[in-house]
Amino acid sequence: MTNAFIQHFDDATEPKLETLGGKGASLVTMTAAGMPVPPGFVITTAAFDQFLNATLVEQVDELLAGLDADNVAAVDQISAKIRDLILQCPVPEAIREATRIAYEQLQAQFDETVPVAVRSSATAEDLPDASFAGQQDTYLWLTGYSAVTEHVRQCWASLFTSRAILYRLKNDIPNEGLSMAVVVQKMVNADVAGVAMTLDPTNGDRSKITVDASYGMGETVVSGTVTPDNIQLDKVTLDVIFEHIGDKHVELVPDAKTNALIEREVEAARRQIRSLTDAQLTAVAQLAKRAEKHYGTPQDIEWAIDADLPDGENVLLLQSRPETVHSAKKPAAKSAASGGFAASLGLGSSISSMTASFLKS
Repeated sequence: MTNAFIQHFDDATEPKLETLGGKGASLVTMTAAGMPVPPGFVITTAAFDQFLNATLVEQVDELLAGLDADNVAAVDQISAKIRDLILQCPVPEAIREATRIAYEQLQAQFDETVPVAVRSSATAEDLPDASFAGQQDTYLWLTGYSAVTEHVRQCWASLFTSRAILYRLKNDIPNEGLSMAVVVQKMVNADVAGVAMTLDPTNGDRSKITVDASYGMGETVVSGTVTPDNIQLDKVTLDVIFEHIGDKHVELVPDAKTNALIEREVEAARRQIRSLTDAQLTAVAQLAKRAEKHYGTPQDIEWAIDADLPDGENVLLLQSRPETVHSAKKPAAKSAASGGFAASLGLGSSISSMTASFLKS
């Protein structure tokens, strides 16, 4: 560890949830396990805690006291006040300097400056008994130290968005002890991306792997912007059991001139074919199986195929978290619930609307 404020993915330091948050701890663990994770570092909860404790903690606690989950207007008002306080408050110099050094060390691994993703990593997210997916923020394709520091503070503030506050209120999750780490990670230049689950999300069948895939960045899949390809494989043989070719009408791709993502229409010919080759599909399924074996429980993962890397090295694991719906149910409950829901989906339906609820972040 560089210091209390920074932990690189490939540090030998043991990953701890209370230090790295759910997402950060997962990425450090996956890196240590030899999984193909894009490099990066975590700005630890110690940085957030010092930032908050310096001037804001009493004000935040006072604003949150007595909030009612049924009074959405009041929650919105308090959320806006807290986030404004965080965005206006100066960051201590020691945190800024540690972040600058870590960012420069990451960039030193490449011949040219690479864009990065800045991703929130709350201490209560990605837990086996709670799905915080989508409650905090992720910012993509950022270039330069200034952009990184600006969006780190945005991530800190996202711990207090209305949706995050309401989620905690409705699930009786206390604010005391809650903290936020932030992941800074090399941005993947995704040719194809998506999500995968090591079960059938319509009924919890653990003998299957289900993959949603589309062109470009995976945000179009998890947000439901596109209808992705939906493929189901046998977990043992990796044979394709079922596939539905989605329309995939747009893709998010990087624009070299602006270092930003742009939405581009996918030409008709590419829409009509599967976005993954057979070899790529097998590699994604194998990656999902490795994640499940490592964690010992069904996983839903985010993956991407990096256009900058050679075949055989280009299937990357972006995130892995426990599946939180079917894994928590008793078998009888799954069986009773699956028939009506599966029927309502229809045989050719994509699972992306379900996986988006698990994987959006």
